[in-house]
Amino acid sequence: MSNNTAASIELTFAETQKDIEEILSLQQLNLKINVSEEVKKDQGFLTVCHSEEQLQIMQSLTPQIIAKADGKVIAFALAMLPSMGKLIPDLQPMFDIVDDIEWKGKMIRDYKYYMMGQICVAAEFRGQGIFDKLYLTHKKFYEKKFDLCITEISTSNKRSQRAHERVGFETIHLHEDHVDEWNVVAWELKHYVIP
Repeated sequence: MSNNTAASIELTFAETQKDIEEILSLQQLNLKINVSEEVKKDQGFLTVCHSEEQLQIMQSLTPQIIAKADGKVIAFALAMLPSMGKLIPDLQPMFDIVDDIEWKGKMIRDYKYYMMGQICVAAEFRGQGIFDKLYLTHKKFYEKKFDLCITEISTSNKRSQRAHERVGFETIHLHEDHVDEWNVVAWELKHYVIP
């Protein structure tokens, strides 16, 4: 177990080029292609590798929430607005799928929603509640503007699925693409009760 304590962790927004670079570095360490089968099974993994340009676009559209320890990014929870599909064409199919899901008598496109582009906590800081704190920070920041936060989780990423369910996400759709099989999960921001 790590000596790091949650008390020394600051939740904030990515603001500098250094923040972007540290997000990308942490992302690389946790990509599915860069971690062992054991780590994938026990700790989860990231599927998508963002470019620096994509992160800069995301940051320009909406604040990106990060956690820092001693001034270094140790976790991130990246928001993507539906308009990103037009700016980053590779993302448009994901937004098209999500828009066409019916949930609770309404099409997702008719809700005000944003996508959790990716969430990650550095290995040495896991198990300290940082994942939940990142989402709680998202809720506080985004609930006035949005009804839902939506994301996709690889069906093989059991740890991530359990963690999202713990926060309050519900699976609303299952689909497969050329990359993987995905659970689409939704979190009702306005109905979430802070534990």
